[in-house]
Amino acid sequence: MSKGTQLAGGATLIALLLGWYAMANLQDGSSFAYFQNLEDFQTQYQRDSSAMTGHLRVHGYVAMGSIDRDVPQMRVLFSVQNDPPHAGGEIGDLLPVVYGSLETPDLFKDGAEVVVEGRLAKPHAGAPMVFHADKVLAKCPSKFEAKTPQPTSL
Repeated sequence: MSKGTQLAGGATLIALLLGWYAMANLQDGSSFAYFQNLEDFQTQYQRDSSAMTGHLRVHGYVAMGSIDRDVPQMRVLFSVQNDPPHAGGEIGDLLPVVYGSLETPDLFKDGAEVVVEGRLAKPHAGAPMVFHADKVLAKCPSKFEAKTPQPTSL
């Protein structure tokens, strides 16, 4: 087999594998979005709650004063809101979250920016939706300020 035939066969194989990978992982069209913000999540839930199945990722901010560590049950209860609490806007609709572990990230606190991964529990008639998180990711705040330059003496 000539070198050119080997290169063409290898390139074809790689192209086929990449195409197969893309088809297998991008079928639902939503794989590019790492998470939904809370407002989009709630809007989609109100439109079609039956579509909210499987593993979900929701981005938001921990509502002030909502963290409750339930030590006997080995879980953390808290609420997520769409906008940062320090922004001063309306709180809006909250998403109650149940995290099945007491081990939270170091940056997890009131007002922290979080992404919760898990599933949505089917609520009873008239009961609010509850998100059961398998994982909680807290984002590092980006409140870095430039250092004031000191005058130099000659």
